[in-house]
Amino acid sequence: MNIRIIFLLSAFAAFLLPFAYGENNPAPAAAQVTAAPRRGALYRVRHQGHTAYLFGTIHVGLPAFYPLDDQVTQALSHATNLVLELDVRQSEPFQAALRKHGRYAEGDSLERHLSPDGLAHLRRTLQQLGMPFEQVTTLKPWLVTNLLMGLDLERQGYQRQHGIEFFLLAQARTKEVQELESAEYQMSLFDGMSDADQEQYLRENLADWEEGELQRKAHALIDAWASADSDAQEQLLRASLAEKTLSADFTHRVLLDKRNPEMADKIGALLKTDETSFVAIGLLHLLGENGVPALLRRSGYEVEKLY
Repeated sequence: MNIRIIFLLSAFAAFLLPFAYGENNPAPAAAQVTAAPRRGALYRVRHQGHTAYLFGTIHVGLPAFYPLDDQVTQALSHATNLVLELDVRQSEPFQAALRKHGRYAEGDSLERHLSPDGLAHLRRTLQQLGMPFEQVTTLKPWLVTNLLMGLDLERQGYQRQHGIEFFLLAQARTKEVQELESAEYQMSLFDGMSDADQEQYLRENLADWEEGELQRKAHALIDAWASADSDAQEQLLRASLAEKTLSADFTHRVLLDKRNPEMADKIGALLKTDETSFVAIGLLHLLGENGVPALLRRSGYEVEKLY
C-alpha cells in the first residue's frame, strides 16, 4: 500500500491550505453535544511517578469527530501541559521555513527543475484542479505535491479547522503548550530530496491521484482513526511497508524511522520533568514495532495501551 497520502495528514499539512488560499488561522472546532466514540489511539506511559498520555491524531477532520471520548478528555484535563508536533497557531515560523525550504530563490522557478514530461504532467493535473500554473511556479516539487494533496482532501470535505490540534488547543487554553519539533526541521526533511527525487515524488502522487488511489487511501486511514480500529490501523502500516516506491521509502526512512526515535527521546525527557503531559502526534507515529510506544517500552518505560 502507498503511504504518502497518509502522511499528508501530518502536523505541517495543517498549514498548507491557508498557504494556498491566503487565509488566516481559523477558529478551533467547537465541541458538540453528541455521543463521543473512541477515536485514534491512546496510550499511557509512566515513569517514576510521572505520566504521559500519547494520543494519535490526524490533522484534518470533520465536525462530526467532536467531542472526543471521555478517556481523552479526562487525560487532557489532568495534564499540566499539551505537547504537539507543531503549535498550529503559530504561522510565522512556518512561513519562514516555507520561504527557506519550499520556494526557489528569486529568478529561479519550477520549470528549471522538472523534466519536460514531469512539467507536462503537472500542468495537466493543475488544469483538472482549476489551479493556474502561475500559482505554483516558485514552489519546489515536494511542496507542490503536498499542497495538491491537501487541496484534494479539502475538496473531499476534510478541513484544517476541524483538525485535532485545534480542538485540543481549544480545550487546553490555560495549559502550557510545547512543540516536539519545529517547522524549520520538518521542512528541511523534504528539502533534503534531490531534484530528481522531488520530481519522482511529485509524479508518483499525481499518478495515484489520477487513479483515485489517494482518495481511497485517505478515506481508509481516516475511517480507521475515526473508529479507533487498531487492527485496521496496523494493517495500513504493514501494507505500506511492502510498497516499493520512492515516496513510500522516504516516508518510512525519513518521516517515520528518523523522527520516531527523536520523538521518543523527547517524550522520555518530559517524563523526567513534568508530572502529567498530554502528547498528541500523528497516528502513524504510534504504530508498529518502531512506533513511539514500542520504542519507549524498549527503553524501560511502563507503556499501557488504553485503546
